[in-house]
Amino acid sequence: MIPTKQEAEELLIWANEQNPGVWVDHSRVVARAAKTIASRCGLDIERAYVSGLLHDIGRWEGRRDLHHIYSGYELMKSMGYYEIADVCLSHSFPTPNVGIGEYFGRNDCTKEETDTIVSFLVNKELDDYDRLIQLCDSIGTIKGVSLVEVRLIDVIQRHGFNEFSVLKIAAYLDLKRYFDRLCGINIYSLFYDEIQKSILD
Repeated sequence: MIPTKQEAEELLIWANEQNPGVWVDHSRVVARAAKTIASRCGLDIERAYVSGLLHDIGRWEGRRDLHHIYSGYELMKSMGYYEIADVCLSHSFPTPNVGIGEYFGRNDCTKEETDTIVSFLVNKELDDYDRLIQLCDSIGTIKGVSLVEVRLIDVIQRHGFNEFSVLKIAAYLDLKRYFDRLCGINIYSLFYDEIQKSILD
């Protein structure tokens, strides 16, 4: 069960009213990138778009780190949008077997919330929608689509580097290659002009 595109747009508008910020611009870029890639590899376009649009919906609460994924999960689950709830939890963990330590940023969750996330990561089998949003989150800046490396350097500058960071970067690059194969092309070619602009700017 997922919201319609219109319902998702309304949810994002509501969330932005609670906590205005550039995270909304990022979410729109992720949604657009997910839709574009989904259209090339046979995935449901609306589900991809809605998943991208709402992956960070937990930021409605304010400036939070890890807690935003838990908050988004709880909000979407309370509305019956279980597939989107899963994306809210999975989007920051391209290597879920590594555990919560791979998160870029601090853990501002309670012990109970942390336990919920850890249990999810242990038991979750990622599907192509989880993977797609992980990828698009790693190429979606606030201004447009960019290279994985450019986006991740920005994230690391803001949140720091830890013992799992190299493994996580490798996982994102693997995701890019995975969708290259699914699409039958280098996915960067789908966004060539804006990637070029983002790098030059």
